[in-house]
Amino acid sequence: MRSLDVVVAHSDRNSAQKLADSLHDIFRSVQVVTSADELRVAIARKRARLAITDLETIGFKHVEELQHEFGISIVCTHRIPDEIMWTKALNHGALDCCHTSDVRSIVQTVTRNIASSRAA
Repeated sequence: MRSLDVVVAHSDRNSAQKLADSLHDIFRSVQVVTSADELRVAIARKRARLAITDLETIGFKHVEELQHEFGISIVCTHRIPDEIMWTKALNHGALDCCHTSDVRSIVQTVTRNIASSRAA
């Protein structure tokens, strides 16, 4: 996974930075943005293949648009994810919907996705 560039989108820069700090040893680069517009620019500039987006910052519609436009894998996060949110996130093209601070689940989701892509 060290070959992946990741963009973390969260309106609260402190929360985004905490998550990014936890991911620096796992991914090649981790960039923090605080809006949907910044996310779009960062994905295009870095040619990132993975975005970790807080659903309060980037809504379901944006998840679907980004996934289709850039072919990017997206893991959604939320401070209180539930079954309905998880289902909606998956229906809009996300790989998963995890708690914002659940780094282990986020990384497991990405690992599973990479393994599935390679097997295909």
